[in-house]
Amino acid sequence: MATEIDKLSELAIKAAKPKDKPYKLADGRGMYLHVMPNGSKYWRLKYRYAGKERSPLALGVYPEMTLKAARQATTEARELLRVGQDPGNVRRVDKLARASAAASSFEAVALEWIEKERNGWTDNYTKRVGWLFERNLFPWLRHRPISDITAQELLAVLRRTESKGILETAYRTKQVAGKVFRYAVGSGRAERDITQDLRDQLKTPTKKHLAAITDPKKVGALLIAMDGYSGTPTVKAALLLSPLLFCRPGELRQLEWSEINFEEKRIEIPVEKMKTREQAHIIPLSEQAINILLELQQLTGRGKYVFPSARGASRPLSENGVRTALRALGYDNATMTPHGFRAMARTILDEVLGYRVDWIEHQLAHAVKDPNGRAYNRTAHMEGRREMMQGWADYLEKLKNETITSQDK
Repeated sequence: MATEIDKLSELAIKAAKPKDKPYKLADGRGMYLHVMPNGSKYWRLKYRYAGKERSPLALGVYPEMTLKAARQATTEARELLRVGQDPGNVRRVDKLARASAAASSFEAVALEWIEKERNGWTDNYTKRVGWLFERNLFPWLRHRPISDITAQELLAVLRRTESKGILETAYRTKQVAGKVFRYAVGSGRAERDITQDLRDQLKTPTKKHLAAITDPKKVGALLIAMDGYSGTPTVKAALLLSPLLFCRPGELRQLEWSEINFEEKRIEIPVEKMKTREQAHIIPLSEQAINILLELQQLTGRGKYVFPSARGASRPLSENGVRTALRALGYDNATMTPHGFRAMARTILDEVLGYRVDWIEHQLAHAVKDPNGRAYNRTAHMEGRREMMQGWADYLEKLKNETITSQDK
């Protein structure tokens, strides 16, 4: 046993200066302070187990671990020795257990699942999924072992989102949580998907369809208003191309000049930019669309994006660019949205112009299967789709001219 003279004090520890070589300051009961040449100070415990001297036990770093805390750690280690346990081995087992628990926490499993799936997602979808976890799940479940989470516990967390009245978000949060639990089952870290026990427990969100104008007469009035838009040329071009191309708004605003093939009269969007990430998408260009693009090329053709952001050419047009333009023309979200141009085309091409539904679905980049359940190639029905896109552009021009004529009478 060390004598009282051997005992360290806080004053002595602070006064201990580094030397050319490491040295030790004993405190008693095998505990000492190891002072390093760089000034670092480590608490260590020298001990014997089963008659053999073991490697010193690392207790902590001074000053993060105080003298009092180091002595308490020594007492605990000595108690383990008294009952026949090796404190070094106990420390290693505890460390492995903590590492295992951390790898099986809800957050760890969720992030692992996201990393596995994200190659099949668009950047925007990846951000939305991450937001759902960070906002609605991680604050309460982050460190919980996923196998310990009960259906009632998860429901209580989901109720927080539901209570804010954002029912669709609560429903989607439950969906992504379920995917994480199923992934955990497959990787042996959970017994079952507990979200199955929560069926019908959340309020059912009312499905909202994005506003769209599908009445031909109202479409004509909208097109005339769009022609009169007085905003920037870039936003106006994006606005005018929205009905002609009826691709997804994100695909339009992120369009690059390298994706436009003027010789073949078509746009070729690569697979990694598509929502489903299943295959690339081809949009045949009508003469009207080509004229708009050629005019815009004089302004933005030297850059990467067809519709660059006003805040810098290195970024594409904001996702609110076309939406804001529609609002400026008097069309709010309850009347017409950028996504609504897709519904406009889908409805009129089918119900008014009578084009084949499979051509329309292909052009909308929806998943279309052949009789054997396989996805059609991206070039399927290309000649028919090319004819349809030109016919659609001609029809829109006809609607606009008819509306102008009726207004002049």
